[in-house]
Amino acid sequence: MVYCMIGKIAEIFKSIQGEGPYQGVEQVFVRLYGCNLSCDFCDTKLDNYQEKASDDVLKEVLNFGEVHSIAITGGEPLMQADFVRELSQKLKANNRKVYLETNGVLPDALKKVIDFVDIVSMDFKLPSAAGGKERWCEHGEFLKIAAQKEVFVKVVITPVTQVGDIFETIKLIKEFKRDVLLVLQPQYPHEEVLKTKLMFYKMLCQLHGLNVKILSQLHKKIGIR
Repeated sequence: MVYCMIGKIAEIFKSIQGEGPYQGVEQVFVRLYGCNLSCDFCDTKLDNYQEKASDDVLKEVLNFGEVHSIAITGGEPLMQADFVRELSQKLKANNRKVYLETNGVLPDALKKVIDFVDIVSMDFKLPSAAGGKERWCEHGEFLKIAAQKEVFVKVVITPVTQVGDIFETIKLIKEFKRDVLLVLQPQYPHEEVLKTKLMFYKMLCQLHGLNVKILSQLHKKIGIR
């Protein structure tokens, strides 16, 4: 009997990607339980999970049929990096594209899985918006590893986001991967009050030569998960 790793799975479902440059593409979401951060703007509060073997998760994912990619998300999926590695290997063996959504602060965990990931959607957790300590060093190391594959960076802009965090974001991207796409994502449902701030931050990024876009959360606008 072949041993399978057990993961803590909050849910598995089929929907469309609502964030970043892949908005609108069809994905199967594997949402893993647990997170190492507690961001002030967090919109995914997970309070239960089921323990599932990687083979069982794979079978459930494949039963949804062909989609653009499989989004491994959370919580923070890299808290279960060994499970993510095993599942991703099996997904790749079945010709599925792996899309990793992560808070971008666990570079050592990313090293374990990067060979089996196609797209990395990583956050920069801006201290003024997310709360908690600065994590620029972790983000820099993470981005350096993620740059082996297709990667984009997302920052959530809230009414309390400070311009100093945008300058730190610009500095970090210019140091580690100048051509990476930076997504400025307005906190839902505050898009209207954030318009001026978003345009100002976008202009700052463009003045420094960054590839930047403002993209809202599509899935929330159209009322799906």
